[in-house]
This record gives sequence, C-alpha cells and structure tokens, in this order.
Amino acid sequence: MEELRVSSWNEFVDVTAELDGWAFRGQQDARWELKTSLSRYFNAFIPDPATWRIREERAIRIFRRKAHNYLAKTAMLHTDLRCLALMQHHGAPTRLLDFTKSAFVAAFFALESAEGDAAVFALNTLRMWDAVPANNPLLTRQEIDPAVPGNFERYFLPNQNPVLWIGEPNEMDERLAAQSGTMVIPGVLDRSLPEILQEYRDSATLIKKIVIPRAIREPAMKALYRMNITNATLFPDLDGLARSLRVELEVLWPGSAPGHGGL
Repeated sequence: MEELRVSSWNEFVDVTAELDGWAFRGQQDARWELKTSLSRYFNAFIPDPATWRIREERAIRIFRRKAHNYLAKTAMLHTDLRCLALMQHHGAPTRLLDFTKSAFVAAFFALESAEGDAAVFALNTLRMWDAVPANNPLLTRQEIDPAVPGNFERYFLPNQNPVLWIGEPNEMDERLAAQSGTMVIPGVLDRSLPEILQEYRDSATLIKKIVIPRAIREPAMKALYRMNITNATLFPDLDGLARSLRVELEVLWPGSAPGHGGL
C-alpha cells in the first residue's frame, strides 16, 4: 500500500484529481486498519474464527425474519446484496465496507469528527475490475458477483477466499445515491483490505492511503461546506439534517451578532 501525507487542502485536491475513477473511503483516525465492521466485531469479541460463518449466517437470518415488520416493500430482503446493504444502512455489523466515488465525500467522513490525523483510502477500482488473485485466477469479479444467487454463500461466507468484490446493488437507496456510494466485500474477515490485496500481486498500485493532518481540518471543512457536502446532503432525511448541525456549530457568518445569526 502506498502512503502519502498531504500538507494542505489544495494538495489533497491535486493528489485525488489524479485518481479519476478510483473509489475512496474516509476514516477519522489514520491509525485505524481498513476492515469491515463485522471484522472488527469478530476480532474484538469472538477471536475464534471457527464459528464466524454460522454467527454471520444467523445474524442475516434473524434480520430477514424480523425486518419485514418495518418495511413497506420486502423484496430487498430476498437478495443477499440488497439485504446486506439494508443491514449496513441501519447499523448492523456486516462484511460490507462503504466507499464513495467522490474523494471529497470521503474527506468529509474522515474529517468531520477527527480529533487527530485522519485518512482517506483510495482503491484502484479501474484495475480491480479485471484483477484476480494470483493463487486462483478463476475468481474473477464476474465469477464471485454476490448479486448472483448462491455466490455469497459459495465465495464469501466460508471465509476462505482472499478476494474483493466492488460494486453496488441494482437498486440503490437514497443514502447510497447521495453519497455516490459503492461497496467493497471481502472474502475473508481476518485480514484488512491491504492485506487481501497483496494476494493480487498486480504491477499497478491497487490502494493508497492519504493522511490528512489535523492542522488542515478547518480549511478543509470550510471548503467542503462551500461544496454543499454536509450530513444534510449525504443523509437526505431528518437524521442527516440533525447530524449536520454539528458542522453548523463551527460556522459563523461575518457580521453575525449574538441573537441575530445568519443562514
């Protein structure tokens, strides 16, 4: 994994401008590994991987049995990828890792709550579209596509295939669309994404880590605010509006007087 540290917001803009077509993920602590929420949960509380599969299967089964009570349309529960995306959307630990096609959206998620150095990971999706693991070249993106019935159970649940699949459900919800979102699904849960990518042994750089120092958070957040990249736009619902007020607390319009705030 290639790692670089930018020294200004303009440098971040310039660096990511050269990564057209890549996918990005922001993390508020540069020290965090690039792992899914399910990977982190299992490694923290269930260190023996022998039972990971049956635990993951059970969680998905419980969600499918009960989620219909809260849904107007239940068709999304019938396909693995849509069901996992819905679980992820509502906070369940899953093996999905959210990425975005926008480096600026990733920067917002990295910086919004960052108290130290943050990071944006960039994944070379252009190269990954055709890349295959060196030890099993038959595992192409098309072959392991989790949208194909049976593939999630065949290639992902066993936790034996060091592969990554990148893509979106055929039907995207409002949040995924607003965030220019895409998903990465690993075939193993005991390794980080960079560790899995080592299995591909590609001549090109497949992943980069861009460290954003705490010192440039303020100008970066101001720039993102001017781009209208806020929680209110990235989460187009009442929750997003409420969450966006955290950033609004940092904004003070010139000429504003106590009791007479601007926009």
